[in-house]
Amino acid sequence: MTDRPHTPTLDKVRVPADLRALSDADLSRVAHELRAETISAVSQTGGHLGAGLGVVELTVAIHAVFDTPRDKLIWDVSHQCYPHKILTGRRDRIRTLRQKDGLSGFTKRSESPYDPFGAAHSSTSISAGLGFAVARDLGGDPGDAICVIGDGAMSAGMAYEAMNNAGHLKKRLIVILNDNEMSIAPPVGAMSSYLSRLYAGAPFHELKAAAKGAVSFLPPPFREGAKRAKDMLKHMTVGGTLFEELGFSYLGPIDGHDMDQLLAVLRTVKARADGPILIHAITQKGKGYAPAEAAADRGHATAKFDMVTGAQKKAASNAPSYTKVFAQTLTDLAARDDRIVAVTAAMPDGTGLASFMERYAARCFDVGIAEQHAVTFAAGLAAGGMRPFCALYSTFLQRGYDQVVHDVAIQRLPVRFAIDRAGLVGADGATHAGSYDIAFLANLPGFVVMAAADEAELVRMVATAAAHDAGPIAFRFPRGEGVGVEMPARPEPLEIGRGRLVREGERVALLSYGTRLSEAEAACEALSAHGIHPTLADARFAKPLDRDLILRLARGHAALITLEEGATGGFGSHVAQLLAEEGVFDRGLAFRSMVLPDIFIDQASPADMYATAGLDAAHIEAKVLAVLDSGSLSKRA
Repeated sequence: MTDRPHTPTLDKVRVPADLRALSDADLSRVAHELRAETISAVSQTGGHLGAGLGVVELTVAIHAVFDTPRDKLIWDVSHQCYPHKILTGRRDRIRTLRQKDGLSGFTKRSESPYDPFGAAHSSTSISAGLGFAVARDLGGDPGDAICVIGDGAMSAGMAYEAMNNAGHLKKRLIVILNDNEMSIAPPVGAMSSYLSRLYAGAPFHELKAAAKGAVSFLPPPFREGAKRAKDMLKHMTVGGTLFEELGFSYLGPIDGHDMDQLLAVLRTVKARADGPILIHAITQKGKGYAPAEAAADRGHATAKFDMVTGAQKKAASNAPSYTKVFAQTLTDLAARDDRIVAVTAAMPDGTGLASFMERYAARCFDVGIAEQHAVTFAAGLAAGGMRPFCALYSTFLQRGYDQVVHDVAIQRLPVRFAIDRAGLVGADGATHAGSYDIAFLANLPGFVVMAAADEAELVRMVATAAAHDAGPIAFRFPRGEGVGVEMPARPEPLEIGRGRLVREGERVALLSYGTRLSEAEAACEALSAHGIHPTLADARFAKPLDRDLILRLARGHAALITLEEGATGGFGSHVAQLLAEEGVFDRGLAFRSMVLPDIFIDQASPADMYATAGLDAAHIEAKVLAVLDSGSLSKRA
């Protein structure tokens, strides 16, 4: 195990109140030691490293100035909350991050009073903060609401909806824009420092006037830097002018790693703010850890790693990941069809489309954290004659569901939805589980809904989607590696609504939808030791169902069990509806549907999560044995 860092000042801090007894110099030392402790912890657990390193000073300063948890600190997305957790009474458990029965990788209300609002999806913080502010003024919980939101999260419409409302209501609300993309030249940094001193000393209503007059007191080289900063902000999407038009007082930019600046500005804001205010802080993702600073994603998400070299400790891959298979297949198809385009929402790497983008830059669109826009943009592309693939994680597609219904399904537009991270995802836990897309897509008229059982099936489903122009079509696939099957050299599209028989058996039939097929095969092998030989089929389609296959399985077996990596209301419910309408239950078929349980499953390894869900091979075997032992089966099979 890696040696823990020497942290004598941080050791004095058990909860944020302890910070308020320290000098400003000691707070800077706490920040230095907190960064080292964060690096040490994540090297042992893996997780989101870069975002937290970028807000270390900001985390210390907020907790030192404000009275948390009475004041509500809301982290947008909350990838960056590990330093916050260390300072808020959870340091002794920080090396359980993202593990079974350990700390969540995100803020979580049930975990700590210092987590007033849970998060894991972006752009929710200002809406929630405004809710806290209005509740306070109506006699609810007292205290300030401080929202920390990244520049990436500001690309989502929800953030602007909240700011528009906040500007109208004029409630005291503090928003800190954590901008880790924009860099500041030294003159601009000096200007920022100068303005920060003005902020700390002037009455709040004089801040704008002081800022306007400050340039004339600067030496000539600094005046030019200040002018460049002003011009740059004027043309930025997120600039002071825009925020002020929305009703916010705007302060910044300030250096988010300069403890003196942060403390001065936050203390002034705490003392004098009387409406919504936005503080624009410039930070560096991965700050203070060279391997993260040098990484393309600034160490956004890492496996366990060596603290000295930064080398990640990833297990050797035996098969390609589903994500890579999707991206490679789409790239190959795009070489033969110039109508194929790809859309993603701030996840070109996560969805595999970065490689597609390298080859077809003009045909790949990262729209930012804006899933609603991504879906309707893809609908427009389809209406315009292109063949768009909208690649989103299942959990993020939920955010664009209204657009899926109204802008795609009702208009029968041939948008292809590539749904990554289907099913349970492991360390990110319930917030990122792909549990609901089967149910919320399969109930839409005219939608084709598929799930790949393995990586070869995924290749064929990508080809099927590319060739399908009759309406919307979706295919889902999980996180992680495939099962190592042989890949088709040139994939042929599947016949819409046709499954496949994997093995012939008797008495009981297993009908799998998605990647539980490999677990079902393992269960069949185990059952053979009991003299039980189930039939096993891969449904491929939740909509349209393969009626012939399903009814044949129902007629030829005493029991039928469906399997899926989704919540109640999905594939199994559609099969049950078909069987009921066909009168199959009237003739005595024993039917069971294995789905995700009606709970949110906390983070663990995917294998542990599926065991908790009752969807692994052992539980499938037990389900078959229980059905056959129930005594209610017909002798007809």
